[in-house]
Amino acid sequence: MASNPIYEFYAQLRDYQPKMWRRFQVVNNVTMARLGYILMTLFEMQASHLFRIEEPFRENLIASIRKSMSDREYNRLFADDPFNDIEENRIFEIITDDTYLYRDEDEKVYDITEHKLKHVIAEPHSRLVFVYDFGDNWTVDVTLERIFKDDDLSGRLLPRVLEGEGYGIIEDCGGVGGLEDLAKAFKKRKGKEYNAYREWLGLNDLDLESFDINDMNFRLLKVPRIYSDIYERNLEPTKRSIDILERKYLKPQKGVN
Repeated sequence: MASNPIYEFYAQLRDYQPKMWRRFQVVNNVTMARLGYILMTLFEMQASHLFRIEEPFRENLIASIRKSMSDREYNRLFADDPFNDIEENRIFEIITDDTYLYRDEDEKVYDITEHKLKHVIAEPHSRLVFVYDFGDNWTVDVTLERIFKDDDLSGRLLPRVLEGEGYGIIEDCGGVGGLEDLAKAFKKRKGKEYNAYREWLGLNDLDLESFDINDMNFRLLKVPRIYSDIYERNLEPTKRSIDILERKYLKPQKGVN
């Protein structure tokens, strides 16, 4: 059984149309790093770039306080805005020798592998922001929708995705703008752009509006562990892991493989 509380999240790729989103569940005692690997899996990110999770700490704190009282009471108690001195954002990353290289001296970064999700956010409607590949700058907005317990649900089934739309990203395509251009080219299925993308990806067809929930739930039980080895242990994927990442377990099919 899932003895720990379960967090249900809504996550959406920022600034992309049509919307790419996921609703998923995870136990609350995972590390922030594991949450990152889950999000990467959900949006087809291949663990080839750095990532971070940002918590809008001040915003979440104020929202939590406001939920417990009326607007009138809040304005009376906090008229002088005492939150200005409180940390605005908390940033969680894999700590490396270069972590502070291009940052202000007073900017703090938390080790994403050492902080558990339940110690970062613990109330519905709290927000997180996931950023992957600081060049293409893929950004996923994450909202905690509810917290619950389910003694009949095996923890082995978590994480799991409940619903979603859209395939996910394509690595190194130039971010959201590049992904939109790529989607348009494959819808036309002709022209210079289509031929260039087809040659680059090795695909004749690409449906970025597709989403296979059964395959994604299979991957959620496998891929985050592989990503943990890559980021936290600097281990190269095994042949078996590569086969999973490349979906060798699926029969060849039209579209994205």
